[in-house]
Amino acid sequence: MRAARMTIAMVFGSSTGTVLRRRGGVAAAVAALVVGVASCGGGGGSSTVADAPVNLIHSNPANAKTTITVGSKNFSEELILGEVYAQALKAAGYKVKTRLDLGSEKVALKAIQDGQISGYPEYTSTALGSFFHVPASQIPSNATQAYNEAKADLASEGIVAFPPTPFADANAVGTLASTARRLGLRDISDLTGKSRSLVLAGSPECRVRIDCLAGLEKSYGLRFKQFKPVAIGRRYAVLDNREASLSILFTSDAQLASLTKYTILTDDKALIPPGNAMFIASKNIVDRAGPDLGTTVAKVQGNLTLPVIQELNYRVDIGKQTPAAVAHQYLKALGYVQ
Repeated sequence: MRAARMTIAMVFGSSTGTVLRRRGGVAAAVAALVVGVASCGGGGGSSTVADAPVNLIHSNPANAKTTITVGSKNFSEELILGEVYAQALKAAGYKVKTRLDLGSEKVALKAIQDGQISGYPEYTSTALGSFFHVPASQIPSNATQAYNEAKADLASEGIVAFPPTPFADANAVGTLASTARRLGLRDISDLTGKSRSLVLAGSPECRVRIDCLAGLEKSYGLRFKQFKPVAIGRRYAVLDNREASLSILFTSDAQLASLTKYTILTDDKALIPPGNAMFIASKNIVDRAGPDLGTTVAKVQGNLTLPVIQELNYRVDIGKQTPAAVAHQYLKALGYVQ
């Protein structure tokens, strides 16, 4: 246990104590991951992350001739993923630029098509539903199948979809636990007959997304007193401030690691498909970049499980660290960079 605590401190720095007190389960999961990676370094049980060069990304001088512009959409998880990919590709020797200020997925896709960015992290379910208009009910729940379908559809547009992360993220209808108890809410269907007196908050594009307001209206037959468009960063604040009774949250949110304050309503009609993150990029860039692009992406996302991404999101959303700093902590802790 002492060795595990030392590893946690080494990974998470001075704020570890606060994180452990608030979110012991997630921190413990990340600690176990780090210890497990460390023990694979070849030196036995006393190995540390620093002793595990097997994960280290080596710079290839040949990659310096290729410039890769990494983009991301404008919420914490995307910003973190964008930084993880950008910093890793830089370590691999590529010239890397970033444009981590994009809006919706359609804006990001157009940025690839227009050559403004080389690639960005997208979600399998979002790609299928938003880009190719696959109904939510027809998006596979199997991660591999969903990826294969998204990969094939994107390839027809000249875009390469690299294999996805272990973690899956999805929209979720959330509320305060106190509100759920007061209204007797467990499933989304429990909103029937109640939604007309409730305010639902979500991102502006939620109005037309099948895994958001549009789907709730069509599949569940719900009508709300008001739909309140809010910035993604305020999805919990609107609940805390009683500006809305319901809010569209993400299943990988750090705040949901402990469901004492917030409650997620069960999607009892399976409207909202899970989505694994994948790095998608212009085929022209992929061809120029060579095999190190795909190898690097696969390497650094291999340990991005749900507990780990929740921890990284926690550091940005709750700990107020920058996405760049948190991405570097992750890469260094797992031995990808020195």
